[in-house]
Amino acid sequence: MGQKTNPIGFRLSVRRNWESRWYAGKKELPLLVHEDYRIREHLMEKLRYASVPRIFIERASNRVRVKIFTARPGMVIGQKGRQLEQIKADLAKLTGKDVLLDIHEVKKPDVVAYIVAEQIALQLERRISFRRAMKKAVQSALALGAEGIRVRCAGRLGGAEIARVELVRQGRVPLHTLRANIDYGFAEANTVAGKIGIKVWIGRKDEEGL
Repeated sequence: MGQKTNPIGFRLSVRRNWESRWYAGKKELPLLVHEDYRIREHLMEKLRYASVPRIFIERASNRVRVKIFTARPGMVIGQKGRQLEQIKADLAKLTGKDVLLDIHEVKKPDVVAYIVAEQIALQLERRISFRRAMKKAVQSALALGAEGIRVRCAGRLGGAEIARVELVRQGRVPLHTLRANIDYGFAEANTVAGKIGIKVWIGRKDEEGL
């Protein structure tokens, strides 16, 4: 049962808040939702190696405020802020609006599910053993104070002819408890044999967040 629902969407308004916060009329709504999607898609592609687990968007009239949460702020800002200015110019061109960028550093990347999934994906692309990558992620998360972690890899693991699923779990990750602070992340590794999907669930202490 627990795997059929996205743990973040499942907890909206109970444990989590929305990633986009703005108001629009019926005509503008679909256009702005699509614009949010394009902003996120562009940033995730451009900042793939900067460990960006979350992008928060706020709007006010003709202005868009984008908050980028990253474990590597230096990679986002670039030398003398050049990369930041380039990103701002790209987003202004994409949206046709004034764009304000805020960079927030993620203090403990090893207990942020999306970053953990992305790191496993990058290791699989470099042909590191999937068991080793999963085990290392579990150990790092538990060492940094996570209550529990589940890692699920699916696809042609180790270049095998037939796709299969491998699951590693340790500690406490209550997927049915709405009040539980469960972080969820999904990433894909583009290996020589094909795509491998990585899902990560991390159970964190109540007060912990990004």
